[in-house]
Amino acid sequence: MCLLDSVLDWDADFIRCQATSHRSVDNPLRAHGRLAAVCGVEYAAQAMAVHGAVLQQGGERPRMGYLASVRKLALDVERLDDIDGPLTIEAHRVSGEGSNVLYAFEVSGGGKRLLSGRAAVILDVAPPGAA
Repeated sequence: MCLLDSVLDWDADFIRCQATSHRSVDNPLRAHGRLAAVCGVEYAAQAMAVHGAVLQQGGERPRMGYLASVRKLALDVERLDDIDGPLTIEAHRVSGEGSNVLYAFEVSGGGKRLLSGRAAVILDVAPPGAA
C-alpha cells in the first residue's frame, strides 16, 4: 500500500512528500466512509521509509524498519478525507544512531496543520520467519 504520490524535497535530515490518496473512496485506511486523522501517522511513516530509501548509497537495498512508537501526537482535525487539495507530509530526522531513528513529523493540507508528532523507528529488524 503506497499512499504517497511524490517526493517534493529531501536532504540528509528531512523529507517533504505529497499525497492525494486521502480523498480516494478506495483508500485502504478508510473506515465507515471516512479517513480518520490518526491515519496520517501512516502517511508520515511512509515518508520516513522513503527518506531511508533515498539516503541509500549506490543502489543498496533500503534498511528494513518498523515504527516502534509514536509520541506527542497532536490531531488538529478529526478526519483527512474532507481536506481539499493535496496533503503535505514532512519528516525531520531528530536523531539516529545505529538501528534507532527518531523523527518529528507534520501533515498539513488546506492551509493548516492537520497532525504532528514524533516517531521512533527501529531499523534492521529481521522479517518474520527469518532465522
